[in-house]
Amino acid sequence: MREIALHVMDITENGITAGSDLIQILIDENRIENLIKVVIKDYGKGMSPEMVRTVTDPFITTRTTRRIGLGLSLWKEAAKRCGGDFSIESEP
Repeated sequence: MREIALHVMDITENGITAGSDLIQILIDENRIENLIKVVIKDYGKGMSPEMVRTVTDPFITTRTTRRIGLGLSLWKEAAKRCGGDFSIESEP
């Protein structure tokens, strides 16, 4: 749970930095199926379809202060290690 919480904080901070004025965090725990679903919804500028396809690449970032973006790629790998899934939906 600690790792999930850190990823949620990281993505939320990124949304705020990118100018989102509202961020919703939804966490659904299903003990019967042994699943946790985390949805982070922000109302920022969105991503292009190309960015959605490449955003989990650690060497893709829109920031100008550094050339790597590890947040989403690390979260995706953590989900896969636990037998989970990871997806992104966005509209520009």
